[in-house]
Amino acid sequence: MESLELPQMDPRVLKATSVKAEDPAAPSPEPQALKITAASSNPKMFTLPWEKPLATWPEDLLANLPRGISRHVVRFVHVGDEVYAMKEITRNVAEREYELLRRLQKLELPTVQPIAVVTGRHSREGEPLEAILVTKHLKFSLPYRALFARNLRPDTAERLIDALAVLIVRLHLAGFYWGDVSLSNVLFLRDAYAFSAFLVDAETGDLQINLTEGQREYDVDLARTNIIGELMDLSSGSLLPSDVDEIEIGNRLVDRYHSLWSALTDTDKFGPDEMWKIEKRVNKLNELGFDVDELEMKTAEDGKRVLVRPRVVDAGYANRKLLRLTGLDVQENQARRLLNDLDAYRASTWRDGEDLEIVATDWMREVFEPTVRMIPREYRSQIEPAQFFHEVLDHRWFLAESAGHDVPMAEAVKSYVDKVLPQYKLTTKDVDALNAEADSGVVDDEYTYDDPDDGYNPDDDPDAAVWAH
Repeated sequence: MESLELPQMDPRVLKATSVKAEDPAAPSPEPQALKITAASSNPKMFTLPWEKPLATWPEDLLANLPRGISRHVVRFVHVGDEVYAMKEITRNVAEREYELLRRLQKLELPTVQPIAVVTGRHSREGEPLEAILVTKHLKFSLPYRALFARNLRPDTAERLIDALAVLIVRLHLAGFYWGDVSLSNVLFLRDAYAFSAFLVDAETGDLQINLTEGQREYDVDLARTNIIGELMDLSSGSLLPSDVDEIEIGNRLVDRYHSLWSALTDTDKFGPDEMWKIEKRVNKLNELGFDVDELEMKTAEDGKRVLVRPRVVDAGYANRKLLRLTGLDVQENQARRLLNDLDAYRASTWRDGEDLEIVATDWMREVFEPTVRMIPREYRSQIEPAQFFHEVLDHRWFLAESAGHDVPMAEAVKSYVDKVLPQYKLTTKDVDALNAEADSGVVDDEYTYDDPDDGYNPDDDPDAAVWAH
């Protein structure tokens, strides 16, 4: 296949920005009173102790969830019924990252959801405090170190790398230059047999129309270097299986990235009698989890062949299909597994000729919902319903193979809950150890991080609500 210069992959990039200040070089003045800039209002935000450094906030406000290593102070905080991640950073960086995350969200990219940026903080003695960036906690997600703290499959490192490669490709297709790719800047969700990766730190990023090959390769090379170092750190702490080759895993990311990028962007040449290969190319992208919204086709210079390449590509092929049929919004591989079970249900009930939407409604009522209702209360914050369903199906298959006959779903669920599900639980001791290690990486932003003001001023953002206090 022939590789051409990448055209604009997603025209939404042009629209996914808020109004900027008229003079982008002029920094906005430091607010003298507390100011919360948010896309939506949550009055509970004003009840928080903004006059205290984040590291000293009272324990009764904090959610004891595992945190990743960061050079900033980070805490998970209960705000009403929600759990928010709070990151204490300089004002310019906080405002810039808030804006960038909002733009990435508008492009429907896998990132944490920005909630607010809080500036104008002062102690009771009048001393200025750093700003706080507020994002919504990504439910069921874990930092990579927390995953390795559990008794996971030996190929966990490979699966995390595969998820990260998909994330980098999706971000690059949208024109996002990351600048600091690492496992530490990602959160992971279980996705059936695999993982899904979500960007959690965009401090060094930049959203452009298209990236140059040099920008993309810099991100990938930096990712490789950082990942090798992070895995070596895990190995020194006896958290990595002894047979894992850290350098090989780092190289795997590079290979996976280039393979996926090629599949999504290369141009194929077809003869006039080979147009069936276009459908084959589209089906291949669907198998990778991508929808092709637009194809670019033109005649080659010799006039005898047609050049075909995807122009607008969106991830989430199975996810969108399942969402349309059932209303379930799950990860891509989970969606594939649930769709397969839906197909099996349709065949087993002799309803192949019936409208799939009607069959899906019955499958939800008779199969999916009764199963996930059996998740014990103490595990409902530990595992997604779709992941629970997927793993119960796997467990049921192993039970049936061992017994030599079908096993009822209820029996499979009970066996899974008793024998497998306890492996998911992180004890308080485990979480405390992970968070102590995470805090060891905190540095003083004021003296070690100098980020230029890019001109973003929340006062000029029509989509943001600003509350002064």
